[in-house]
Parts: sequence; C-alpha cells; structure tokens
Amino acid sequence: MAITTVDQQSEYRAWLQDLKTRIQQTQIKAAIRVNTELLQLYWQLGAEIVKKQQDAKWGDGFLPKLSQDLLDAFPEMKGFSLTNLRDIRQWYLYYNQKDIIRQQVVGELESNSSPHTTLVVQEPPTFSDLLDERLFFSIPWGHHIMIMRHCKSLPEAVFYIRSTVENNWSRSVLNHQIASRLFERQGKGITNFQERLPKPQSDLAQQLIKDPYVFDFLTLRKDYDERELQAYLVENMIHFLLELGKGFCFYGKNVRLDVNGDEFFLDLLFYNAQLHCYVVVELKTVSFKPEHVGQLKFYVTAIDRQLRQEGDNPTLGLLICKDKNDVVAEYALSDLITPIGVSVYELYNNLSEGYQASLPTIEEIEQALES
Repeated sequence: MAITTVDQQSEYRAWLQDLKTRIQQTQIKAAIRVNTELLQLYWQLGAEIVKKQQDAKWGDGFLPKLSQDLLDAFPEMKGFSLTNLRDIRQWYLYYNQKDIIRQQVVGELESNSSPHTTLVVQEPPTFSDLLDERLFFSIPWGHHIMIMRHCKSLPEAVFYIRSTVENNWSRSVLNHQIASRLFERQGKGITNFQERLPKPQSDLAQQLIKDPYVFDFLTLRKDYDERELQAYLVENMIHFLLELGKGFCFYGKNVRLDVNGDEFFLDLLFYNAQLHCYVVVELKTVSFKPEHVGQLKFYVTAIDRQLRQEGDNPTLGLLICKDKNDVVAEYALSDLITPIGVSVYELYNNLSEGYQASLPTIEEIEQALES
C-alpha cells in the first residue's frame, strides 16, 4: 500500500528518523568495536615483534620483510607499513617500560652509593596500574601515536587517554591540550577548597582549577585593560570554555547585583554542572593583591544569597590575575571561610620551539596510517 495520507507520511517520517538514528548508533558502536579490536591486534603484534627481536635475535632487519608480507597478504588493510610497524613496536615498549626504568634507576643508585648502602627501589607504575584496559583500547590509533610521542611519563599519558575518553576530544583538541601543558597545569591553582568544601567536592573543585590558564586564542593590544580582556574572552567563549574545563556553562558577563539598593557588577558568572554550583570569575590584569579577595568574597556571598537554589552546592570564587606571589595568595586565603581559588593567565603559550616542531600534523598521521 502506498503512503498517501498526511498521517501516513507523518508516521513514515517519524519512523524513518528513528531508523536513521538507530543505524547511526550501530555504526558508531561498530566503529568503536573495530577500533578496539584493531588496537588489541596492534598490541599483540607489538609484543610478538619485541619477543622475536629479543629471543630470536632478529633485530630490526626483519621488519621491512614483515611489512611487505603483510601488505601482500592483506592489501585492503591499513596500518602495516614499515613506519606503522615501528610505531606499534614503540607503542608496546612505551607502556611496558617498568623494567627499563627500574634498571636505569638501580644503575644510577649503584654508581652513586657506598658499598654498604642498602638499595630500596620504588617500583614505577605500569599503565595497567593506572588505567583500565577498556579505556586504553577505546581511543583511536592516531591519538595513541600523539600521546606516545609527546608524553614524558606514564601518568601523563594516562591523564590524556582518560581525558580524551571523558571529553570525547578530537585529535586537534588533544594536540592543543598537550601543547598547552594541560597535565602540568591541572589542579595547580592556590585554593582553600580542601579546608572549606566537603569531600569529594573539594577534590573535584581543585582538579578543575588550572595554573596558569592559557589564553593563546586572544589577540590583544599591548596596553589592554580588564574590560578588554573580558570582552575578548566572551567573544571567544567556545575557546574559553574549553580552557576552563569540563562542566562549565556560561551564565553572563557584568552580572548585576542589587544589594539593598546598591549596584555591583561581577565580571563573569558560570555554573558548573559537575560541581552543581555557581562559579564567579574575576579578572585582574595586574599582579595579585590581597584586597582582590575581599571583592571576590563579596560577589560569592551575593550569588549564594540571591541565585543559589536548593540542591546547589556553595558558590566558588575564581580570581585569574596576570601574576601572583604564591605565598601572598596562600596568606590571603588561609583564614577565609568562602571557597576561593587564585590562578594566573598567559596570553601566549610558552611551549618550546623544539616541541612545536616535532608535533606531527593530523595530515601526517593520517598519511602514515594509509601508507
């Protein structure tokens, strides 16, 4: 029977849309499953290559032959180029570096110790100690190559793997986060959260604070002021939210507060969906001063009393300055009841030129996978 009536057409369109959605979900699940199985194959292949080179004394000379034989046998499969086989081998070794690190540490201690010294070596963690296997095999191969080439330690690599899964980062976003040293900056701000917030909110709030914040997406004149900094951050809100981190939702700028007839305007107001609380952000284009805390404390109190609803956690204050003396900031927060964090910002990413030059482009990675 043909679809002729309006009701039939409407019913068909609704059914078709539902069918498309289910097909797309199936495609995504299939892609994830294929990626997981491919990475597991690469892992086994890396282990066998390393074992053959160690036990059979084959060295690196057999890799070109292995590459050609696999390409001949499976011409439709990508990833068996000589370059990729070497990456697979290095990938396996990178996450099995425990014995290598231990040997290096023992060697250094033995060379620097007296004959009567008892050596106690703390075992470095393995990736299985730090990360669930399901997460490890869930990110794409291109992400793994980028992480392996530019992370200096297993905890750093695990941080970017976990963050990629939690935030669904593309390779370009992962590239940016590694280049901006997110691992080094995460959770490093000066705060009083541990003393003023209950667990686990205090730990989560601390992890959300970065120091410094990198505003390398802004182009400002030399003598910019706070109003100009605020305007450009709002204009580039997508980039700013990415830098703030997971869960931040923009509420407004220059938010008006009426306190018994007196008007006040706070710089930026956010709501964090993970912490279930408002976050007041104040910007200072000068070095941190203790009096800045008093102003921010007032704004946090006002938001708590005027906007905070039942179910919301206490409002947080975040002061982002051009520079700060950490000891002065700690003193300023030490006896403060209001939960506040203090960080600084950078307008330019101070990444070394050597690191930038060595970072592969997405096109280079894709070409390597296709070769």
